[in-house]
Amino acid sequence: MAATTTPRHPALPPLAAGRQAPGAPSGRRGLTQRPWWPWLTRGLAAAFFGGVAWLIFRQARLVDWPAVLRALQALPASALAVAGALALASHFTYGSFDWVGRHCSGHRLTRRATLGIAMTSYPFTLNLGSLIGGVGVRYRLYARRGVDAGTIGQVVGTSVLTNWVGYLLLAAVLPWLWQPPLLAGWAATPWQWRLGGAVLGCLPVAYVALCAARGGRALTLRGHAFPLPRWPVALWQVAASATNWMLMGAALWAVLQGAVSYPAALATVQLGAVAGLVLRVPAGLGVLEAVGVALLAHGALGQDKVLAALLAYRALYYFLPLLLAALGFGVAELRWRRGEATGDGRSA
Repeated sequence: MAATTTPRHPALPPLAAGRQAPGAPSGRRGLTQRPWWPWLTRGLAAAFFGGVAWLIFRQARLVDWPAVLRALQALPASALAVAGALALASHFTYGSFDWVGRHCSGHRLTRRATLGIAMTSYPFTLNLGSLIGGVGVRYRLYARRGVDAGTIGQVVGTSVLTNWVGYLLLAAVLPWLWQPPLLAGWAATPWQWRLGGAVLGCLPVAYVALCAARGGRALTLRGHAFPLPRWPVALWQVAASATNWMLMGAALWAVLQGAVSYPAALATVQLGAVAGLVLRVPAGLGVLEAVGVALLAHGALGQDKVLAALLAYRALYYFLPLLLAALGFGVAELRWRRGEATGDGRSA
């Protein structure tokens, strides 16, 4: 019986120097797959946050906190009541952003339920970041009511877009009403300030024009469909968002008791929001205060009074709504769990 032999494969040629095997990661993608990459990014983030915290702590040591406390105690109850009412109106206006998402996505929740979910998640977003509030809390509350993940994503995306189109519109108008003071030896000329605002103002105009051109048809990019409203709804988005930012500025202006111009208070809120977003400090803690002192503490309005007003504004706009939202979220969770226990998950 003849012996069988196993066929031999031809020898594979060695890889040329400097070449990688097919499928091996290369470039930036290969870099991010290195085992040390996550540790490097975490270390850089920790160093960045540590630097920001040190700068805020260093600045805080220079503050006359007893004077700030006295200025805070001297704030009249009427000014705080007006600021609180304006803060409530702002939270309600922001909550209405999800009505646009409801209109675009077509989910079946009532307007009241949609508004309640948005107003509950907004304080979490302000204080704990968009990942927890804008996505986490919103997703849980919507999912509890049977809304699928794709629809929730559309609602969240529409709300974020609505928030910033009005911001950009006000950023175009503000340079014509207010000029920033000299900061660290630097100041923009009026035409530079207005030109930058005009560039930002083109974006909401382009958005409304795109919605008008599409006529309600979704925009498709790389196989993903992005629903767009018709132009009247897009105009409503811009108007509602601008109203919300103006209410935020009005709340701060009310606490300051008109000691600064309204455009200056609005600029403080807007610039503080962007600074907090860039620095990624939870609730912009310390960032808004630093921006406010730099922009407003001039002349007769001292640093102690500005800080007192900013702390009162933070308490009314950030912390008090967070307590109410946490209470509402807890009640909703308890009702849901009781509904699960009784076999009726819709009772929440």
